[in-house]
Amino acid sequence: MQFPFRSEIRNSPCHPTIKIYLSDESLDDKVRDYLIRFNEIESIEIRESVERNRADENITIFLKNDVDIMKMKSTIDSSLWWYFEKEVVD
Repeated sequence: MQFPFRSEIRNSPCHPTIKIYLSDESLDDKVRDYLIRFNEIESIEIRESVERNRADENITIFLKNDVDIMKMKSTIDSSLWWYFEKEVVD
């Protein structure tokens, strides 16, 4: 069974990020537009993935300063599960 997405925390020296890899990359723009509603998010970019054994693209989420990245990842994951569940039902 393939999940609709997976997420990872990426710690960079300048700015920790959350990366979302979708199983259907044609939904990248819709998911980005859905996620931008969170006040804790500074910006979101769709980027080409350069890591091995990864999707061709990812949604990279940059958080505002002083946001708890672990809590935010959990919130985003929960919200995306709800989003995909809703999309399948609709």
